[in-house]
Amino acid sequence: MSDTTVQDTVREPAPAAIEAPADRVRRLRVGGLMLVFALIGLGLAIVTNGGKATFQLVSGDLQNNLLGVPAQPVAIFLGLLGLVAAGAYVVRRVPQKYSGWLAVVLGICFIGAFLCWAAAGKTFPLANQFQGTLNFATPLILGALAGVLCERAGVINIAIEGQFLVGAFTAAVVSSMTGSATAALIAAAVSGVLMASLLAVFSIKYLVNQVVLGVVLVVFASGITGYLFDQFLQEDAENLNTPTVLSAVKIPGLGDIPFVGPILFNQTILVYLTYLAVAVVTFVLFQTRWGLRVRAVGEHPKAADTVGIRVKRVRYSAVLWAGVLAGLGGAFFTVGYAGSFSKEMTAGNGFIALAALIMGRWHPIGAMVAALFFGFATQLQSQLQIIQTPIPGELLLMAPYLATVIAVAGLVGRVRAPKADGEPYVTE
Repeated sequence: MSDTTVQDTVREPAPAAIEAPADRVRRLRVGGLMLVFALIGLGLAIVTNGGKATFQLVSGDLQNNLLGVPAQPVAIFLGLLGLVAAGAYVVRRVPQKYSGWLAVVLGICFIGAFLCWAAAGKTFPLANQFQGTLNFATPLILGALAGVLCERAGVINIAIEGQFLVGAFTAAVVSSMTGSATAALIAAAVSGVLMASLLAVFSIKYLVNQVVLGVVLVVFASGITGYLFDQFLQEDAENLNTPTVLSAVKIPGLGDIPFVGPILFNQTILVYLTYLAVAVVTFVLFQTRWGLRVRAVGEHPKAADTVGIRVKRVRYSAVLWAGVLAGLGGAFFTVGYAGSFSKEMTAGNGFIALAALIMGRWHPIGAMVAALFFGFATQLQSQLQIIQTPIPGELLLMAPYLATVIAVAGLVGRVRAPKADGEPYVTE
């Protein structure tokens, strides 16, 4: 068996020197959309009040640690910078491999101009915004990483939502019975693996349609957790549904860094595990032999089988490890944040994690960034309601889903799933 041969099966094709007609059409469509957002940002800047926009840098401190900026000049500068970035993308003034950074620049400029408009003459709780972003994004990141492991191995995981529900339920019950958050996290991970084993057995061994199977598992998880909640948790909530919520653990030194320290390094152990999971999954997938084999069976399982890789065994291992991450993501909803379990408390976050996976182009880092974007938009809704911005907060929730539709449609570049994603493999 040669890992060099396996490497050849997952090597990306070299970019073409001359832009293909299809790529030109895609670039113009994306560029047109970017120009629309740039013009909206510039328009908001023009109508921004002339007062100061004040940003609260420390949560709960309304007197000190405030940053005031002239709202309209800063908003206009950011609006013009975003317009330049969008124009550069349209006329292709940067190499294609760096064109994605223009979209990032535009996004930052648009958000900055929007915040200057919204906070003009008011105080915007910036620290709370980023703290809430991390809270909302943590389960999404873990769910998206679970999806990355599965789909890189060629197994579609629609059942992330079901794994979230089971993980949240198990963590709440175990924590309530034992008083141990550690035991709750372990139990949630085990429950995620059990759900993942159902996905693995029926999709890999019995070749059940993976999309249909995922939906069935979500319905099963919703039904079983709802039934157990009604029958046991409601009847004896004091003993079965009063979990211990994880306490924040401040990292000495790092937690004292101004602004970012309290946000990133004064968190619960589950958030720190999320940081670690992103780094580990990225390293394992792209720097280890096992990760190379996972990507190989997700792209060309027959070629991988030819060089001696046991395709089904690799897929089983990837799906089961993904179950650990999804189970921990579910635990966040109870022992990590909210406390007691309630029916359907994950509220579709498993499907949002799946969207983050697609937006992140099946890469752990990209999926993390997409999950943070969802978390930012969700938290922004509540923050804008606090400062009484005239825009209805519900409209802001449309932005992440609109971005997902754009990503799936291929407007944000060439979005391609692993070639064998969702295709069962039958050994000849």
